[in-house]
Amino acid sequence: MNYIIFDLEWNQASHGEEDRIENLPFEIVEIGAVKLNENRDMIGEFSKLIKPQVYHEMHFITSRLVHLQMNELEKGDTFPVVMKEFLEWCGDDCLFCTWGALDLLELQRNMAYYDMEPLSDGPIKFYDIQKLFSLAYEDGKSRKALEDAIDMMNVRKDIPFHRAFSDAYYTAKIFDKIEDPDVLEKYSFDTFNLPKSKDQEVHIVFNSYDKYISRLFDNRKDLMNDKSVTQTICYKCNKPAKRKVGWFTPNGKHYYAVSSCFRHGLMKSKIRVRKADGGGVFAVKTDKYITKEEMKKLIDKRDEIKLQKQLKKEGSSN
Repeated sequence: MNYIIFDLEWNQASHGEEDRIENLPFEIVEIGAVKLNENRDMIGEFSKLIKPQVYHEMHFITSRLVHLQMNELEKGDTFPVVMKEFLEWCGDDCLFCTWGALDLLELQRNMAYYDMEPLSDGPIKFYDIQKLFSLAYEDGKSRKALEDAIDMMNVRKDIPFHRAFSDAYYTAKIFDKIEDPDVLEKYSFDTFNLPKSKDQEVHIVFNSYDKYISRLFDNRKDLMNDKSVTQTICYKCNKPAKRKVGWFTPNGKHYYAVSSCFRHGLMKSKIRVRKADGGGVFAVKTDKYITKEEMKKLIDKRDEIKLQKQLKKEGSSN
């Protein structure tokens, strides 16, 4: 298997939302990539400019950051032509890698705009190198800019930043330095294309937590009423875990619960309800084992939410 580390540059409507195409807010104008073999040795390069078909005036932010001019882009091929070349260059057995999670999403959004065959009929497993860097060298939650990460790792800056190929090149340099197998286990999943059925839903177990990605639901109520979403199963022994703290939400987007496995202890479950691009919602659920002190904090959080709701109800009735 090869690793395809790619970066995109894109343009957008130059006069605000009134000129924006809803299903193509960002038009890709450059694709840059490097190909690494299974030993993470660089074995190929890809760099192409793309001729705009939607936004024919360069947004000032794009022009300032990327240093591209429209007359340069006019010399390129259209997106479908470049994308076909890119996929042929990638090959069949590869894993996409990006700095952050946006590039893979926007790549597929541009493909959908041109009615190209999708990369997958469901979520795509990939490496978010920005996340892996944080897990390996920081707190796992912060997200550094690529150039800051390069400076932190003392990587020699031998080509300019903020062009697609150069950013892919530097992302590969960071990727090559990440050796911790526990960190490299932490794959991400792009959800531009969701599971089409219950059988296609994603269930994956990592060393310290598990993740579940649901199929599409019409609304949040239907989602939270579905047992496959709200059930709490111990990911270590695959046995039902007894609910200790029922599902509650502080904002209607994140839901929390705590269950107990008689063999492995207390497990916190978190559901993130996300809106799908074409309408409807889906769930991303994670389960992780916690301490009694951590459960106490969740109970306090739940009780505070209950109190706030009660006070609001009493205030509106007066």
